[in-house]
Amino acid sequence: MMSPFTIDNKVGEVVTVFPKASDIFKSNRIDFCCGGNLTIKEAAAKQMISAEQLITQLNMLYRQSNPNKDYINWKEKSFSHIVHYIEETHHQYLKEELPQLTPYITKIYKVHGNKHHQLEKVKTLFQQLKTELLEHLMLEENTQFPLIEEYDRHPTHETLERAVSQLDRLEKDHQNVGNILKELRKVTNNYHLPEGACRTFQLVYKRLEHLEEDTLSHIHIENNILFKRLFNLYA
Repeated sequence: MMSPFTIDNKVGEVVTVFPKASDIFKSNRIDFCCGGNLTIKEAAAKQMISAEQLITQLNMLYRQSNPNKDYINWKEKSFSHIVHYIEETHHQYLKEELPQLTPYITKIYKVHGNKHHQLEKVKTLFQQLKTELLEHLMLEENTQFPLIEEYDRHPTHETLERAVSQLDRLEKDHQNVGNILKELRKVTNNYHLPEGACRTFQLVYKRLEHLEEDTLSHIHIENNILFKRLFNLYA
């Protein structure tokens, strides 16, 4: 089998074709969502790692995996299908997880904040993340997604123009969210638990890390699949 990926492939496009590539990018701290337009060569240089070794890892994983297993061919899906998937999968998760996680973060800050000073920053960053995400969901669900579905039903230049009207703003929102997630990972030392961390402490770090993983997948589908297809039609 020929190696499918080269250092000139863009990070976001690789994850679109081969979703498991996100595991390798994540382990190498490569942003495949907001930084999805970088080539593998550029992304590797930014992280000061070898692009050739990264490509070797990617192609080896590709050959070991069945690329068609659990793979959604987004190119075959309508805009409405993608919108519904995002709402039912990622939006629903955030609507449930963000309010549920809030009291746990408040609790560990109150109990352990005097000893583990990073928890004050964790609490502040999480509140910023929660506010950003919930406002973002409202804008998408109440305004932009209905316009995208309207274009799907009536594909005219006018409906396309409305469908892309706020995509630049939504991508900027994604960048802000990505920056907060990076800062959370930094202040928690990559979610490394302090010695003797209680169960609630452990729970919070585990759920924050899962929140990061789900949100990065969410942003990837929007930036590199949904929005990109619309922008390409409008160009």
